[in-house]
Parts: sequence; structure tokens; C-alpha cells
Amino acid sequence: MTVVFFIAVLAVLSCGFTALLRRYALARSLMDVPNARSSHSLPTPRGGGVAIVITFLFSLCVAFFADMGIHSEFFYALVGAGLSIALLGFLDDHGHIAARWRLLGHFSAAAWALYWLGGMPPLAVFGGVLQLGWIGHVLAAFYLVWLLNLYNFMDGIDGIASVEAICVCIGGTVLCALVSTSQFTLVSALPLLMLAASVVGFLIWNFPTARIFMGDAGSGFLGIVLGVFSLQAGWANPALFWGWLILLGVFIVDATSTLLRRLIRGDKVYEAHRSHAYQYASRQFGRHLPVTLAVAALNLLWLLPIALWVGLGGLDGFVGLVIAYAPLMGLAVKYKAGELESL
Repeated sequence: MTVVFFIAVLAVLSCGFTALLRRYALARSLMDVPNARSSHSLPTPRGGGVAIVITFLFSLCVAFFADMGIHSEFFYALVGAGLSIALLGFLDDHGHIAARWRLLGHFSAAAWALYWLGGMPPLAVFGGVLQLGWIGHVLAAFYLVWLLNLYNFMDGIDGIASVEAICVCIGGTVLCALVSTSQFTLVSALPLLMLAASVVGFLIWNFPTARIFMGDAGSGFLGIVLGVFSLQAGWANPALFWGWLILLGVFIVDATSTLLRRLIRGDKVYEAHRSHAYQYASRQFGRHLPVTLAVAALNLLWLLPIALWVGLGGLDGFVGLVIAYAPLMGLAVKYKAGELESL
């Protein structure tokens, strides 16, 4: 079985699983009903992201047991953390889990992943390598928990979370192809390609106008899995962690700037809202599609080249991060990230 054929099969499987999940959601009345905080106008089935989870974890098991270059520590980190977050999200999609228990589950999954990965990788800073010790491990746990939650926050309009994941996986694959170390070669890109294919199959149903939503199971899963990928890359080459932070910039900047502005204003940050920059932008354009396509363009035409520049050693990671994030911050301000919604 060639890699190309394997990847194509995964996309087809994911598309089929999404169709089945849509029928299941309709039969069980698992609908996302629009309200004043919604960015959509029609009741839509939710929970389709489970197709991504099933397809990717199945492919990961196949690749691992077929000895296709998946290291055991990486395998256990992905499966344990990803599956636990997906199950937690699935239960929350079908009912309600108190925020404190969700947060406990999030940190437990992060701790599991960090145990297998070895914690926070060293950081390359201005030509040197910074070892953060136990402080770094704590920061890494908060990083993973924030990433999985911000991915859930950013999954608010049709196709945006899927397009972000696919673009980040493409960027990570290109980094794998161009940056070769003893631990990090093109073989390392296989899980990224498998994840991208799993998301492509779902995107067929989620592209504007969406016929099913991802749900917490899928968005949280993508957030923590991409976080694990970024930390694994950092262990192979410290500069690559900066590259991954740059690739994830659209979601990180929008979600973080929105959260900080709401915290400063004294809002209850755990309450539902639609004050992210991408949500304001979608209302301004009157459609989701232009915003989703803009996210793809920012990822591929702006963030990816800078991530490659950093990964190949041509630019310090922190400096590259500042350069990459500066226009994203400008867009966050332009589209009122975190601004109080007018009634």
C-alpha cells in the first residue's frame, strides 16, 4: 500500500464516517440551535469531528503496528491524550460536564502527553538554547490546555477549524521535508498527512455552508494533537517549536487577544460569546466563506514562509514570532477581537 493511496483512503473513510455521524445526530436530535451568541442561522447537526478522531487514531494504530516509523513514545502521547480529550468532548456534546471537571480532564491529558514526550523541549533563543526545567513542564501543560481550549473557541464558523488544521499540517509537512535531523525526517510527516486527510474528509461536510459541525470532541482533539506535534518537533530541533507557534498564529492571536480583552473588562470568560475577530469579520462580510478562505491564505502565504525561515535557521525564532504575529495583532484590532458586543 503506497503512502499516497493510504492517505486517500483515510480521506474517503473520514467522509463516510462524517455522513454516518450526521445521520446519527439527526436521529438523536443532537442539533446546534442558533441563539443570540451563534454565528449561524439554521439548526445544524453537531459532533461530526468524531469522524476525524476515529479515522486518525485508526490510521495511527495501523502505521505504528506496521512499523512505519512512528516512535512508541509519540504514539502513546497522541493516543492517550487525544482519545481522552475526544471522549470528554463527546460526553459534553451529549450533555453537560461542569467546567472544573473538564479542566481537570484537560490537565490530566496534558500531563499524560508530557510524560511520554519528556516535558517541555529546550527553547532556541538568540543563538543559545534555554532549558526551563520544571517551570518549562508547567508552562507546557498550560500551553497544551490553552491550545485545546482555544481550538474549541475558534471553531465558530463553517470550515475555519478544519482549514486551520489542514494548513498547519501542510506547514508541518513542509518543515519535515526541509529540516532533517537524526530524529526528524520526512517519515515524521506521515502522522501529519494522516491527520490532514482525516480532516479533509470531514471538511467536505463542514465547508460553508456546513451540513454538520465539528463539536467539542473534534475541536479539542485537534487542539491537543497539534500541540503534541509542536512539542515533538521542538524536541527534535528547538527552532522547530517556534516554527509551529508561528504556524498556529491565526488561532493563537485571535483567541488570546479576545480572552485578554474580556478578562481586563471583567467579563465572565467561561460564558458563550461571539466577540472573536473572525466572528466580527464574518458578520461584516455577511458570510463565513471569505473569512475561512482568508485564514487559509494567511497560513499558506504569510505564516508558512516565516516558519520555514525560522526552521531553516535563517531567523531567530522569537524574532520570527514577533514578525509573524504583528499583522495578525493588527487584524485582531481591526476586527474588534474581544470588543463588547452591541445589543
